[in-house]
Formats: sequence, structure tokens, C-alpha cells
Amino acid sequence: MRTIGLIGGMSWESSAEYYRLLNELTRERLGGHHCAPSVMVTVDFAEIEAMQRAGDWPGAGRRLAEAASSLERAGADLVVLCTNTMHRVADHVTAAVRIPFVDIVDATAERIRAAGARTVGLLGTRFTMEGEFYRARMREHGVEVLVPGEADRTLVHEVIYQELTLGRVRDESRREFVRVVGDLAARGAAGVVLGCTEITLLIGPDDVAVPVFDSTRLHVERALDLALAAPGAPLAHDARLHDRPVAG
Repeated sequence: MRTIGLIGGMSWESSAEYYRLLNELTRERLGGHHCAPSVMVTVDFAEIEAMQRAGDWPGAGRRLAEAASSLERAGADLVVLCTNTMHRVADHVTAAVRIPFVDIVDATAERIRAAGARTVGLLGTRFTMEGEFYRARMREHGVEVLVPGEADRTLVHEVIYQELTLGRVRDESRREFVRVVGDLAARGAAGVVLGCTEITLLIGPDDVAVPVFDSTRLHVERALDLALAAPGAPLAHDARLHDRPVAG
């Protein structure tokens, strides 16, 4: 099994969920005492969050590129960036390493198409919901994205940053997220993407009436597919192309 490199810390709560899922799913697939060979580097989310607020995406990209390089030096065979929002600077990461990068948007979009959905709602940080990087990559897979209205985008963003990334899970916020998903479904969403790795701490498939596409779980499943691929099997086609221009 190949070694999976994880860039974590955005936030550590979601990174812990990645680690748990990675090893639980490895045991499900391989049985016994198996767990996933992995290496994690944890960045300081306070540093990244300050760059987000300042709009310093190139600086954040350089920081995550350094993290990816350290994973490659540590022996990782592929890179998983444990966050949706910071895929905005994914091209910085792919440009910094020779090993494949497992894209969370690609993994999610592929599952959406396999389910027969073509229009989905998206919950995430304001950067993810309002930025073009996520929706544009979804469109490359033939998936259209709906986002909440302005007031609900603010609500979702604030719950993520003021509650979930600090380990706070409130029933009131769960009810509000369920309402937002219902509104997206009424506008034509055939499912909803949990496009922030912390949202799974708050809601899941049992909470809403439309199919839920949990980007965290789908990302982990895709990484495991690649890690368990036959020895010698090429992985480059699963990664973002290294000749894509660096953003920012």
C-alpha cells in the first residue's frame, strides 16, 4: 500500500476526521489490524486563517507548497490537502511536488455524476461558496452548483469559523443548516455537497431530505483507491496536471 501524505491543521478537528476515516476505511477494505501508512504535516490554522482574511492567497499557497514538499521528502507517495477552501491554491501544491495530488473537488464531482445528479447545492466557507475555483472545477465534470443567498452564506461561514473550527457543535446551528439545505433543494438542487471538512461534525445524510455528498469521506475514499492500486500502476492521471499554471 502506498503512503498517503496529509496536509492538516485547517482545522485540526477536520484533520482528525480524515485520520479516523482513512484508517477505518482501510480496515474495512483489508480487514484484521490493517491501517493506512501515512505521514501528516500540520500547519498552524491561525496563520492560514489570517492569510485568508487578508486575501493573501499566494502566501497561503507558498505555505502549503512547503508542507507538501516536506511530505514528499518524508516518503509520501501522494498528497491529500485536508480542506476544501485551500484547494483554491491547489496549483501551488502540485507545482511543488512530483507526486500526485488528490483533488477533493474531482473526487466529489465524480461521485455526484455517478449518482446521476447534475445540479447540487454547496455549503462551505464564504471563500468556497463565492469563489469561482470550486464551481469552475465542478463544471469541468458537468456539475452545476447552487449556493445559498447572501444572508445564509454569512450564517454558514460564521458557524464554520466561530463554532465548528473551534470544536463547538450546536443544535441551533444544525437546524439552521437543515433549513438552508431545504431552501437549496427547493431551488432545484438534487443533492448537497458538504464542501467544508468540518460540516460533517454538524449534519449528515440522516438530517436532510436530499442526497448528501460528504467531500471529506469522498476525498479519503479516492486517496485509498490510489494508495491500494496495484504496484506499478500509474497514478499521474489521477492528479492535477503539473503543467497547469500556478494561481495568484
